Amino acid sequence: MTQKMDKLDIEILSRLLNNCRTPDSQIGKDLGVSGVAIKSRIQKMIKQKVIKEFALKIEPPVLGFSVLYFVVTGKEIEYIIDKIRLVGEPFFVVPCVGGITVCSIAVKGDPGKSMEIAKNILRDVRVLSIFEARNPEIRSDLTKTDIEIIDILLKDPRMKIEEIAKISRFSTKTVGRSLDKLLSDEAIQFTAIYNPRKMGEFIPFAILVSVDGNIKQTLCELEKRFQNSFLQKPFVHLDKIVLFLYSDNVYKIDELGQSVHEVRGIQTVDLFMPKEINFPQGWVKNTMVQAKKSKRLHLMSEIHS
Repeated sequence: MTQKMDKLDIEILSRLLNNCRTPDSQIGKDLGVSGVAIKSRIQKMIKQKVIKEFALKIEPPVLGFSVLYFVVTGKEIEYIIDKIRLVGEPFFVVPCVGGITVCSIAVKGDPGKSMEIAKNILRDVRVLSIFEARNPEIRSDLTKTDIEIIDILLKDPRMKIEEIAKISRFSTKTVGRSLDKLLSDEAIQFTAIYNPRKMGEFIPFAILVSVDGNIKQTLCELEKRFQNSFLQKPFVHLDKIVLFLYSDNVYKIDELGQSVHEVRGIQTVDLFMPKEINFPQGWVKNTMVQAKKSKRLHLMSEIHS
């Protein structure tokens, strides 16, 4: 018989979503249980397919791409993906309750031109929202060593330092130094992909807000008010904030959405309940192949050109 998720499982999942490399012992220490108990819970969630896989999520600007976000409805997800592939590579694709699909693509070149092409291509689809996501605080300077290690971690983001060193032939000290750099980079996230349908009474949802004013102040207020409902830390896109939340009651979700409206500086609020979460990695793997061929030590200027 399948065991239902409980509050401890949610707390563990939350920590893995924010950093899947966090040791079981550290998660256990934070939550007041043993590391062995944490490992058992993680294995249970993997077996029950709550956790689909662990993933290394890299924001496209780190690798020289722009990002376009779409919120669309009216067509099957396969049709939408086929269309947006004509403009760029899918970065994430999330079909939601109500026939809505939230997706983004990584594009090369002028994002403005790509957006116009996308609008034309999607003219037979109801586009609820389309925008370029930009975060001016993203600053990454990846070396060839970092690229080699990222390429290995794409296969298993939780891989031990010793194993990475063996595969890469770098010293454990070099690997550790690179990992510290990657873990501290806001645009690179060691995370997990979960299945919303397998979470029992817990309902994950996202709230996309547009901000008019100081986005950092608004973010602080949102964190203060709703941190007890966070499934993972919020994500910022210039004048937009995405809150990743959960609830054990569908009516509380509506109440939370209304409460967000009350925060000063919030212009618009859109709520989405995911049915599935996908992070296609094709664009990252292709970029890694190109970057590894470079003879330069620091690669960002070459990748961005």
